[in-house]
This record gives sequence, C-alpha cells and structure tokens, in this order.
Amino acid sequence: MRHGKKVNHLSRQTGHRKAMLANMACSLIEHKRINTTVAKAKALKQFVEPLVTKSKEDTTHNRRIVFSYLRNKYAVTELFREVAAKVGDRPGGYTRIIKLGNRLGDNADMAMIELVDFNTVYNGGKKEVKKTTRRGRSKKAETAAPEAPAADASETSETQE
Repeated sequence: MRHGKKVNHLSRQTGHRKAMLANMACSLIEHKRINTTVAKAKALKQFVEPLVTKSKEDTTHNRRIVFSYLRNKYAVTELFREVAAKVGDRPGGYTRIIKLGNRLGDNADMAMIELVDFNTVYNGGKKEVKKTTRRGRSKKAETAAPEAPAADASETSETQE
C-alpha cells in the first residue's frame, strides 16, 4: 500500500530523478517555459514551487537551500533576482501547466509548464510602453485632423469658382 506517499517516481531511481528535476527546474528558470510530458510537469511543479517561495526572501540561508536543490549558481542567481522580483506579491501558484496533446513518436501526453508572471498572453499583455505610444498617436491624429478639412475646403472653393 502506498498511503501518504505523494512522490511520483517517474520510473527512475532516486539520484536520477533528483538530477532530472534539478536540470528541468534550471531550464524552466532560464527559459521561463519548457515542453515535457504531463507526469514530469506535475513532478516539476511540486519541485520548483517551494524553491520560488524560498526566493522571495533573499537571505544567504535561502540561497544555500535552493542551491542544494538546483546545483547551478546561474539558475539560483536568476531565480533570486528576476523571478523573485516578479512573484514577490503572489501568494503561490507560480507555475502553469498547459496540455499540448500527444507526442508523435510514442503518443505520450505532452504539456508546457511555464512561470505564470512571465507570460504576457494570459496576463493581459498591457505594457506601459504601449500606453505612451497610444498617447503619441492621439496627438498626431489631433494635429492631422484640422489640416485635412482645411485642404478639403480649399479644393471645394476652387471647384466652385
């Protein structure tokens, strides 16, 4: 009986599974999204979310704990700088799993796992830069609008004479 045992072993021994999850977590932190199987994505979600929670408080102790899991100092640096800055106010749920269908070779269920705050499609995608360009366009439209009727008025007066 497997009562209370939440770990999906993914048909791997302990060392292989920990190394695979650490590598996948480093790739997820670096690229912000990765494609994998649904089972591995669910296991990765359980692996990486506590690490993101640790990264919200930047202390030496938390950095060492996260480094013991990831074993990649560049991923730890990226996690504590960029990722923690974006998820600082979020209480949890840092990753999203989107199912993609089946893989052609072996018909395995595929999924994309991504960091939630780095996807502009689902977050609305509204950036302040776009707002400034919209303001600039409306000013151009206002200045261009009075010129056009003046040109039309001069053409109509020439045709009437």
